[in-house]
Amino acid sequence: MLRLAGTETLNPPKKQPAPRLAFPINTATIEPYRHTQEPRMIPSYTVFGNPVAHSKSPQIHQYFARQEGVQIEYTRTLVDNTRADFDNAARTFLQQGGAGANITLPFKHFAYDFADTHSERAQAAGAVNTFVPQKDGRILGDNTDGEGLVRDLREHLGIELRGKRILLLGAGGAARGVVLPLLAHRPANLTIANRTYSKAVELAGIFRIEAAPLTQLQSCYDIIINATSSSLHHAAPDVSPDIFAGCFLAYDMFYADTATAFMQFAAQHGAQQTADGLGMLVGQAAAAYEQWRGFAPDIAPVIRHLRAQAAE
Repeated sequence: MLRLAGTETLNPPKKQPAPRLAFPINTATIEPYRHTQEPRMIPSYTVFGNPVAHSKSPQIHQYFARQEGVQIEYTRTLVDNTRADFDNAARTFLQQGGAGANITLPFKHFAYDFADTHSERAQAAGAVNTFVPQKDGRILGDNTDGEGLVRDLREHLGIELRGKRILLLGAGGAARGVVLPLLAHRPANLTIANRTYSKAVELAGIFRIEAAPLTQLQSCYDIIINATSSSLHHAAPDVSPDIFAGCFLAYDMFYADTATAFMQFAAQHGAQQTADGLGMLVGQAAAAYEQWRGFAPDIAPVIRHLRAQAAE
């Protein structure tokens, strides 16, 4: 997650078969790395990144640990931007008994290659943001970004995705990571739009969904999700303001202390509700924590606490 960073009931859609993905589901072919050390008395976790000093992950996971009533250690690990440095840092942490790790930019693709096996959603995303040590010593690579988005939408914002018409702006890694979890909740349709139309077509083809040119969108969407990097530049995506007519949620996957440019643009042109990606950040952390510890954190109070901190 980068840091920058009511609802009418629709007619229920006809039942649709589960999406068939146009990519092979293969486990890693590299020689498995064996995580053989016994866990520490106080379980230790970390987040790998560069930069990483800004990461909220230690704070978020400590909130989760308080909910569970346990003590954990969670650190930030700054890694040089090479594959060898990442592999060495990950291997050292796990050999020393690390119980799990998160991975942020720019290492999600390196993490994918490092993992011995992958979850289906990690394979769909083509990237890994969570290492989950297995009992047999192998490392499972997972991607919880899309699950984090879904948890924020459903558990925190109270929005049901089934039957909704969803527009996803962007066709890069951020967009790819959320498509499969969104489809799992049976929206009426999911459309990908991107400035470079060919990239939207390519990504849509992987998941057998629709693509549209960014400049030819119409106002027929219930939920519009911004997965472009526009908010990093304090600008809204290059879309017609008309697409927000009838939209009840405009969601920016990036977050800031104040409303992002996308949120402001959407609200000015008819979006009934806007939200940024802070809840997604907390949601993806909760999904990782649950895999590590078998405890499902409540994300709402953590989001509220982070909002209150930002307002101070």
